[in-house]
Amino acid sequence: MINANGWHTTARGEHSPNQDSRSEIAKVSLLVIHSISLPPNQLSSEYVCDFFTNKLDVSIDPYFVEISDLKVSAHLVIGREGELIQFVGFNERAWHAGNSSFKGNEGCNDFSIGIELVGADSTPYSSIQYEKLASVTQELMARYPLITRDRIVGHSDIAPGRKTDPGPAFDWGRYFSSLSF
Repeated sequence: MINANGWHTTARGEHSPNQDSRSEIAKVSLLVIHSISLPPNQLSSEYVCDFFTNKLDVSIDPYFVEISDLKVSAHLVIGREGELIQFVGFNERAWHAGNSSFKGNEGCNDFSIGIELVGADSTPYSSIQYEKLASVTQELMARYPLITRDRIVGHSDIAPGRKTDPGPAFDWGRYFSSLSF
C-alpha cells in the first residue's frame, strides 16, 4: 500500500517542510523505530503533528518553548489507536535521526526510514500500534529489500547516550515475532 511516490495509501498525509531529497547514491536500508509524546508523557498525536509541521504553539506548554527551534520530522507516525499519519514520503529524507551512526555509517537520515510511535519509554505501547507497525514494516521490507531484520533498530541504537527511544516498554520480541522473515 505504498505508492510510487513513497506515500502509504491508507495514511493521512501531513506534509512536513523538515525534509529534503535523498542522495542519488543513498539506498534505503535501515528502519528506525522511535517514540514521541508531546508534552512529555502525554500520549496524543495532536501536538506531534504541529511539531513536525512547524506549527507548534509555544504558549500551550513550557516544554514547547524548549523545542520550538527544532526542525524535525519522521516519515510516519503511528498513534495510540493505530492511526497512520505520514509526514515525508519514504523516498525522501526525513529529519528524524539527528547525529547518528549505524555500523560505521554516519548520518542515518540518508539511508533510513523513521517511524514514530506515540508513546513514552516506560509506557506500554498498544496492541494496535504493534499490529500497524508490523504491517507497515512488511510493506517497507517488500518495497525496500535492503531493510532486513538486522537493519531494524531503535533510535537508541543509532544515537546511544543521546536517545533512549523507543525505550524499555517497547517489546522487540513481540514486534519481531509478528514479522515473517
